[in-house]
Parts: sequence; structure tokens; C-alpha cells
Amino acid sequence: MAPSLTTLGKLPVVRCRLLQRYEHQPFVSCLAGLYGCQWRRYQRTRAMPGDCCCSKLECASFALLIVTFCLTLVFLYFWSEAQNDYNDFDWFNFGNLGFWFPWSVVLLVIAAAFFSYVTLLLLLAVCLLSEGQKLYLHWGHKIGVLVSLAFSILAIAVLSDLCSKEWTTLLLSFQVTAPYLHVGGVLLMTLLSWPIALHFYDINRKVGQALIMGLYLAVLCALYLVPLGMYSPCLKEESTLGLAPALIGHRGAPMLAPENTLMSFEKAVEAGGQGLETDVTISYDGVPFLMHDHTLRRTTNVQEVFPDRTDAPAAMFTWGELETLNAGAWFLHRDPFGTAWSLGTEDRAQAQNQSVCTFRDFLELASQRGKQVIFDLYRPPKGHPYRDTWITRTLEVIQNESSIQSHQVLWLPSDLRSLVQQLDPDLQHTSASRAPVEELQQNHIVQLNLHYSSMSAEMIIEYAAANISTNLYVISQLWLYSLAWCTGAQSVTTNALQFLNNLNRPLFLMTPDEYNLMWVLTDVVSFTIIFIIFIFHWWREQRLAFFSGSKPTLEHGTYIKFRTDVWSVSSVNILGEPARSPLATEPNLATVSEH
Repeated sequence: MAPSLTTLGKLPVVRCRLLQRYEHQPFVSCLAGLYGCQWRRYQRTRAMPGDCCCSKLECASFALLIVTFCLTLVFLYFWSEAQNDYNDFDWFNFGNLGFWFPWSVVLLVIAAAFFSYVTLLLLLAVCLLSEGQKLYLHWGHKIGVLVSLAFSILAIAVLSDLCSKEWTTLLLSFQVTAPYLHVGGVLLMTLLSWPIALHFYDINRKVGQALIMGLYLAVLCALYLVPLGMYSPCLKEESTLGLAPALIGHRGAPMLAPENTLMSFEKAVEAGGQGLETDVTISYDGVPFLMHDHTLRRTTNVQEVFPDRTDAPAAMFTWGELETLNAGAWFLHRDPFGTAWSLGTEDRAQAQNQSVCTFRDFLELASQRGKQVIFDLYRPPKGHPYRDTWITRTLEVIQNESSIQSHQVLWLPSDLRSLVQQLDPDLQHTSASRAPVEELQQNHIVQLNLHYSSMSAEMIIEYAAANISTNLYVISQLWLYSLAWCTGAQSVTTNALQFLNNLNRPLFLMTPDEYNLMWVLTDVVSFTIIFIIFIFHWWREQRLAFFSGSKPTLEHGTYIKFRTDVWSVSSVNILGEPARSPLATEPNLATVSEH
């Protein structure tokens, strides 16, 4: 008997489905091989409609994979935004371990590697689910995921204890990155709508459909509405943006020369620094000199010259002893910022021969270049001849031994401030702590010197109204400097003068209307695409159900009819003769698929 028109009409559909099935085979083999080392087809199992996508163990593994992805992402973002303080972290480890190593960069590379690995596994899992395959994560990957998870948890716990202020830095970073994170999150959820729509229509149980759709819509709506709670001082009209904060060289230009040396301060002036910051210690014989640490071990060769006094307080050395030390070779050897390679031959030779700098020479340089200075002053330890007169000795150098003008000096030490104001009323008194405006005015404070983590536009505006300027330290990243610019800070202390001085505009500056347009447009486009994807899968479901007369099955990411339906079509050939039985042809199909 000749085949009917209905049967003939089904043939192209069946042929299309079979071709799609075989064309997807290499792709599925690659996915399963990378995810579960299941390179051959007989090793894999297809998920039937209504069935769970994997066993209980594999469900737990997939859930663990998602948790690990989230934690590795959080740590990677946390540590990448902490780059501003990498130098402090590395020197902290130097003080505890006794040797220099760029731990911060190594930690960042490891975090990026773990995140990339877990992201790849998660992407493979989503693709396998989209292709209708049951998940099986290879035991080697299970171990890798556990190691990634353990690393992220341990790193977050340890760094939260050592660098608790970095969480404040992370929150500050959202004021710059939140608009871009919002767009990225919406884009990710839009891409996930395709596999989610596939499984939504493939699940028979209403509870499963409600669970998947409810969770997806909850996350999607949260992302859509996140901008409502976003705050950023960089959302303003450009006409209201103030002047760029003045740059103060932190210990000079420590990326271009050894810190607290004359060469470092000269480089800071050349790089456009409007002020110079340093740390002052008084030698045993009463000579104020520049040294940040309480010992000489980190920035001099004291271990070679005075091996028995490596850990002795720097203030317990005489100036004659300090003059014999080299204060520059360490910079080329350890290269703390990874910038020593940029120095020319002359600069390298100059850095190699730097010595400990006196406070008087520092003030003379600032006076000649017309720069303001700010410094921390360390009180000598017990038993030091100048322990009780360290303030007056420092004032003697400013007033009698250098040509600097008192108004160029931002006096930061809080000890004996009333006495200092009596001895030299022209000094610009600076406070390192926040206090009510009335209290600051009573103490004649004209500037605040605060850590950047306390950055607040409201605070800066309040103090500026009382003619009290705000300096933020230490800011060396472009995004942090942009944020300080938008908040209205008058100056910042930085390690990266050569980079910040070239920034002509904040990295992120947008008017509220522009941001609202970007936000609404992103959400509308995303919702439209997601709606079209779900409508498409619904239409496809209805169309395939019409052709097969039964519920379609998802296999290898394409909708095909039950095998019995395929054989019912192929059992009658064009000549009307019966074909071979399905049992006889099934192995041939497997063979063709394998090839």
C-alpha cells in the first residue's frame, strides 16, 4: 500500500531531527569528556522527560560547584579590588617571615586560576543540561572543586582578620563598579534563560516548574531593581565636579626610587606632586632623619654593616652610623612595585647609591621647590636622650636649620599640640582623627589626614564648609582616585604620582539621567529577549507535539519524537514495502552516531 500524505509529510521532520541528533554528537562528546571524562557515547546517559538531571551525589556535586563558583568570585573580586594595599600586605609578610616575596600577586593569580577552573566546569554543566544529558562530574574534578572551595574559604577568613579594612574598600568599589556589575549580571541571566526555558518545558511536574521559574525570576527581579539602592558620588552633572585632588608623594615617589630618599622626593616633584609626605625619627645623637619602620632592616643594608643590631630600633643609632648605610640597593633587589625595570641606567645607578636622608635635607628640597610637607614623627624609645624633647628638637630643625616657611609645614603629630602652637603659630595643624567641627576649630585644625576607607562626600562637604580640607591616604589606584575626586577630597597621598597625574577625568562620571536611561534600557532589552526565548520554546513544544501526536522528548538539546514514532514512519518506504524492524536497525543508528 502506498504511504499516505500524512506519513510523507512526517519524513522531512524525522530526517531533520535525526540529522540534528547526529550533528550534536561531537559537541556532546566534547562536553561530557571534559566534564566527566566520558568521551564515548555508551558511557553517557540521556535524561528522560520528567527525570532528574542526575543522581543525588551528582546533584550535591552540582550544588557544591555553584557554591564554589560564588565564593571564588567573591574572593577574586575582593582581592582584585585590594590592589591599592598590596605593598602593605607584602611588607607585612616580610616583617613576619624575614624575606621578600610578592605574595599579593601570587595570591591574585591563584584566585584567578581557581575561578577560571570552576567557571569552566559550571559552563560545561550548563551546556550538558541544555543538551539533555545527565551530569557526571569526574572524581578528579570533585577534588579540584573541593580544593578551590577550601582555598576561597581559608583565604577570605585569614584576610578578613589581617586586612579587615579591605571589606570597606570592597564596599567603596561598588560606588564605581556597580553600574557595570549590574549590566554584567543582567547579561548573564539573559544568557541563562535559554537552558532554563528548555528545562522548564521539559519538566512534567508542576512543582519542579514552579521551583525553577520562581528561583530564576527572584534573582532576575533582584538584579533589575538593584540600581534603586545604588549610591555613587560620581552620579552627578559634570559642571558640579570640583577640581582634581592635589597629589602628595607618599615617601616621595616609591615606585620610581627608594622610599624616603632624596632621589624619591626629586622624582615626586618631577611627576607633578604638590606635596611631600615622610616619616621622621630622631637619631641617638639628636639628628632627625627619614625612616618609616622602627628598624633599619627593610630599607637599608644594616644586616651587612651591623649584623648584631639588625633588629635594634632605628633611633638607637647615631647619625655617624646611619651615614654608613646604603638605603637604595634594596629597591633594585626586591623591586616592591615591579617598576624597577622602567628605570634607565643613570637612575638605576643613582638608586643603587642612595643613603639615609636627614630631615633638614628633606625640608630644604621642599623649600626650594615650593612644596608643602606632611610627616609622622616617632617618639624615641625609653633610654633615648631625646625621648622627652623630640618635639622641640624637630621644631628647631624647621625654624633654625632649614629655609622652609612654617606655612608650608602641615603639622600632624598630636602630642603637645598646644605647646607647638605657642612656639610656631604659623604651622598648618593637621589632625589624623575625625572629630566634631567645633572641636577641630578650637584646636586650630585646618586639615584632616584620614585613611581612604573613611571617605564620605557628606563628611568632606561638612568640613569644607568650616574651611577644613581633607587629605586621604594612601590612594594609588585610578578607581579610588576617581572616587576621591567625585567625593570632593582636596588632596590625596599616593604611591603612584606618575599615573594619577595623567588622569583628566574620573573613570566613572555619569549624570543621573544618563544612568537611569542605561539602567532602564538594559532591563527592558533583557526582559524582551527573555520573553522571546520563552515564547520560542513554548511554540517549539507545541509544534513538535502537533507533528508527533505525543509529548516530545528532549535529546541532545533538540526535540525529537519517541523512537517508536520514528520507526512508525520509517517502517513504510517510498515503494510501500515494509522496512526492517526497529530492533534490527537500532544498532546501525548507534554505529552511525558513534562515527
